Amino acid sequence: MKTTYTIAVLPGDGIGPEIVAEAVKVLSLVAERKGVTFNIVHGRIGGAAIDEDGTPLPDETLRIAKAADAVLLGAVGGPKWDQNPGHLRPEAGLLGIRKALGLFANLRPATMHPVLVEASSLKPEVVAGVDIMVVRELTGGIYFGEKKRYTTDDGKEAAVDQLVYNEDEIERILRVSFEIARNRKKQLVSVDKANVLESSRLWRKVADRISADYPDVALSHMLVDSCAMQLVRAPKQFDVIVTENMFGDILSDQAAMLTGSIGMLASASLAEGSFGLYEPVHGSAPDIAGKGIANPLATILSAAMLLRHSFGMETEATAVEQSVWAVLEAGHRTGDLADGTGKALGTVEMGQLVLDELSKQLANIS
Repeated sequence: MKTTYTIAVLPGDGIGPEIVAEAVKVLSLVAERKGVTFNIVHGRIGGAAIDEDGTPLPDETLRIAKAADAVLLGAVGGPKWDQNPGHLRPEAGLLGIRKALGLFANLRPATMHPVLVEASSLKPEVVAGVDIMVVRELTGGIYFGEKKRYTTDDGKEAAVDQLVYNEDEIERILRVSFEIARNRKKQLVSVDKANVLESSRLWRKVADRISADYPDVALSHMLVDSCAMQLVRAPKQFDVIVTENMFGDILSDQAAMLTGSIGMLASASLAEGSFGLYEPVHGSAPDIAGKGIANPLATILSAAMLLRHSFGMETEATAVEQSVWAVLEAGHRTGDLADGTGKALGTVEMGQLVLDELSKQLANIS
């Protein structure tokens, strides 16, 4: 069994450095107890890289990421860089690293733990028991199509963003989704806009074709606007949702809020094989950066996904997840989850509670 792993850590912007620090502590504890070595190598991305290196994705960061076994990322972006041209915006670094590393499958679980039912903005009876996996295609679609601005004949400014998918890209993400659904409730909803978009009609055609290879999985199709409505009306009808890049970006954030706080949602962006990049779903939250109050749990749960998907450490990944839930069940909350009846914990305080619980969990394993 492999005993040494390299993790590229890219804290990014805003609260990124604070929350990533807590997740690294969790990974270090797992390595110590399991008797393996996690070599942590830091790199810059996003706004931090623009300020230091003049680009949102420095060559050195890409070299570090490609040499690693997995990548842990905090968050990118902030108003400081909002007026920059497209190629000098923090988000360009995120899109660039996804493309360069071949990270085509984004997994975003949205699970409502019983202890957080009251934290959701929806009625408890609507969200209790929600357990959804959103699978988003990550390297194609309108985010990566040709972009241009031009002046029309009448002197008006116009813009074009091209949405392109080929059959292979669609089949690849659908097969990942079928495999995930096969190991869950065997229900897959493919979301598109086939009543309007030609790319969606191709998407639906490919989905129908390869569904024959997965006779044990029930495939259904849903238009994106209907899906957005159904996620709020009756979210428990969904198990696995697969969709293209932009729709997935929007729907996964919507699904995240079903669970009470976007600060609880982890994600994995996977390439072929075991390589992946792991990051919380939430953004850089520049308004609270440096205040020590950010919720680190989504990043810690992202570290659990890293252990599971890239390192094959299922037992340890489960221990991390159980530690997070145990801390919440004990009544501890960061500000985004607090109901006003108790003290809201800071980033480091919450991270330490998870570490203390994880130490117990790992002791039971060994």
